[in-house]
Amino acid sequence: MMVIDRATGTIGHHRFDDLPDFLAAEDLVVVNDTRVIPARVYGRKEDTGGRVELFFLEEKQDKHWEILLRASKRPKPGQRILFGEDDEAIATLVEDLDRGRCRVAVESERPVVAVLERAGEPPLPPYIERAELQGEDRDRYQTVFAREPGAVAAPTAGLHFTPEIFAALNAKNVRQAAVTLHVGLGTFRPVMVENLEDHEMEAERYRLEADCADRINACRDAGGKILAVGSTSLRTLETVAPQGFPVQPAEGRSDLYIFPPYTFGLVDRLLTNFHLPESTLIMLVCAFGGTELIMEAYQKAIEQKYRFYSYGDCMLVL
Repeated sequence: MMVIDRATGTIGHHRFDDLPDFLAAEDLVVVNDTRVIPARVYGRKEDTGGRVELFFLEEKQDKHWEILLRASKRPKPGQRILFGEDDEAIATLVEDLDRGRCRVAVESERPVVAVLERAGEPPLPPYIERAELQGEDRDRYQTVFAREPGAVAAPTAGLHFTPEIFAALNAKNVRQAAVTLHVGLGTFRPVMVENLEDHEMEAERYRLEADCADRINACRDAGGKILAVGSTSLRTLETVAPQGFPVQPAEGRSDLYIFPPYTFGLVDRLLTNFHLPESTLIMLVCAFGGTELIMEAYQKAIEQKYRFYSYGDCMLVL
């Protein structure tokens, strides 16, 4: 774990189990408790038997999903695709959408997520190359606090946490709370525009419940600091920040796009992994830590052979 102190401009090298040493009593650690669904499943066209890959993104209404399709010949609206164990579900293509997406209506006796839990594969990032998925991938690409199914990518900063780390935080009276932001593909869509202001974030579903709001307010009242675990937790907190204090429960869709300069309203500290260039993720980190300091930190990370991306190392920005 790299530790960056914004006040002094210093960069240090530590282990993740040192995290409690950088937090104090009454501080609050906020995680994203979204749960990754096994979003990728393989099926076949009912009429021709042709193989189809379906990647389930989001349920828009009861059993109507937005998905990605991959096939040698793209199905047409009205075509039916059988998928799941023993072809237990049927997806009928309703309409094509932009960016290669489409909307399907699913017929199944069980909820679609339940069908995917049995037959689907975890949507590992493409740079994690597997000849075939391993059984442990379902567990490893999931945080220990994952609770609410709905994400198609893991909030990877949370993957570092273990029950032992939480026990060490509790021993220091460092509080914890959870928000929910269902991570979609848009979080990782690269910025392809000349002016940063022109990039548009895809909206993602979020929820901040009453218990989390209470803990945020108690932390502020006690003079504690709020640590956001990952960019998705930070974006959720900053989405509700404009409402001011005391923070109230909230839910909806967030398309908050954070890039320098940005004034943060709730988050005091950030734990995050190392991200791809030209991504909204690294822009968010630069907005929080300062572009010059973060770029220096990335250069040191390369020199010290830190691991990048989903299963990589992390940085703590104080």
